[in-house]
Amino acid sequence: MKKTKSPGRVPQPPLAPGQIWRMEEGILQVGRVGKLLVEYKLGRHNAIRVPNSFNDIKSTEKFLKARNAVLA
Repeated sequence: MKKTKSPGRVPQPPLAPGQIWRMEEGILQVGRVGKLLVEYKLGRHNAIRVPNSFNDIKSTEKFLKARNAVLA
């Protein structure tokens, strides 16, 4: 009996400037991406002002994966 591979989950694309990720509770807009850090805006839907935030790339990718974010 041969084992067949089940189709896995499609890997997330790498973070790039200008990306908008949609989640249930809001959106995350990527500003700049460096070697280690990402500048982004994380806000609720229909938010007027959203502060810029900085975080390392791996933590941001884990955050997006945990929230089932979809690239818009």
